[in-house]
Amino acid sequence: MKKIYRLMILPAIVTLLTVQTATAQNAIVRDMSITEMINKISADSLRAYVVRLTEFKTRHSLSSRSSEKEGIGAAARWVKNKFEQFSMKSDGRMTAEIDYFEVLPDGRRIDRKINLMNVVATLKGVDANDKRLIIVGAHLDSRVADIMDSVSYAPGANDDLSGVAAVLELARVMSSSKFPATVMFAAFTGEEQGLYGSSHLANKIKSLEKEDKYRLIAMLNNDMIGNTVSSQTKLKDNINVRVFSESVPAVESEEEKRNRILSGSDYDGVSRQLARYIKEIGERYVDQINVKLIFRRDRFLRGGDHTPFNRMGFAAVRFCEMNENYFHQHEYVRNENGIQYGDLPEFIDFEYARKITAVNCAVIANLASAPPQPENVKVDVKQLSNTTKLTWDEPEGIEPAGYYVLVRETYMPLWEKKIYTESNSIELPYSKDNYLFAVQSVDKDGHESLPVFPVPDF
Repeated sequence: MKKIYRLMILPAIVTLLTVQTATAQNAIVRDMSITEMINKISADSLRAYVVRLTEFKTRHSLSSRSSEKEGIGAAARWVKNKFEQFSMKSDGRMTAEIDYFEVLPDGRRIDRKINLMNVVATLKGVDANDKRLIIVGAHLDSRVADIMDSVSYAPGANDDLSGVAAVLELARVMSSSKFPATVMFAAFTGEEQGLYGSSHLANKIKSLEKEDKYRLIAMLNNDMIGNTVSSQTKLKDNINVRVFSESVPAVESEEEKRNRILSGSDYDGVSRQLARYIKEIGERYVDQINVKLIFRRDRFLRGGDHTPFNRMGFAAVRFCEMNENYFHQHEYVRNENGIQYGDLPEFIDFEYARKITAVNCAVIANLASAPPQPENVKVDVKQLSNTTKLTWDEPEGIEPAGYYVLVRETYMPLWEKKIYTESNSIELPYSKDNYLFAVQSVDKDGHESLPVFPVPDF
């Protein structure tokens, strides 16, 4: 954000840092309780989770379910036990389960009927009437070069124990917190075989939404967040993290498509709004990290566990290290021509993974604490004007202290101005021909909802 305009000073703002630039000072406002949560995230804890889980030899989705020493079954039970340990600090609000589901042979990467599983911990929100849900997930399964080899040593330390470790650490740190919204921590299986675990959960959440039990507002997928040195180009980067987000939503009604075309909002779908939110909140709370917004759904021609959620119209993004190392990804563990291959723990930068975990924490805590998004956000197009009038309705549930109106020029990727108001409408001296707008709710402590892009009000 370049500027923040407030028509009033929000109370209960806690930590204030001032950053000197060449031309101006920008105030960074942090909620002390979120900062304290972030400070509990430990690189040593992340390392301990990764090392322990690599000891199960392989976590291939077709590996043993019955062994207590190796295979996906033993690893899943270990993760569930950790969730249950963390739940002891939650006063009964966090529960853990292994959600089993059947998968039939697919002629590709599933060669027989099997039971796959997701390990899920749910931290219930303290507001019984708040149906908002935030999911943070990663995949537990691992592989080697032969996708059907379910017995060889496949440590999968970075792909994707780095993400699973982040999910475990977030559950540990956040289990005693009280949020109005519900937070779900998920370790998927079947990712390498075809995104089976995340597809199962996405379908399940869609059904629960139809029953009016949940409303998923954000899904954060952490897949490979520990490597800092690239293969081939030999770049080293422990400062930047990529966040991938789709532009045009995969699911649109005809009316939504029409409004998108009329408004020129091809870069303002729900996942892109989530990505911008992650950049703003993550960089607000976590030092020495830059969130790089990659404006495509995933890496070139690839996908991840956020993809099934995107396909169902949910706001979902992927966190991923800035540079991948293909010597340590989907390889048999071996030393060849002086190069160590294999996805081993010694190639993870756990301090880098800690910072990315902290970004997740800041985003989840801020979003789960915020009021719901404003409803029926509209831009008045009844007459030609060089000003822009926006209107919206107060959301159900937690009453916002006010609203931020976000403004940016049409060619800019990020919001440039943030204008505070306590009204349910605003008229701005900016032409809708030249600027794009959105509105988000904010509480008295400065926790913001996700922005809502306006639809035309004819």
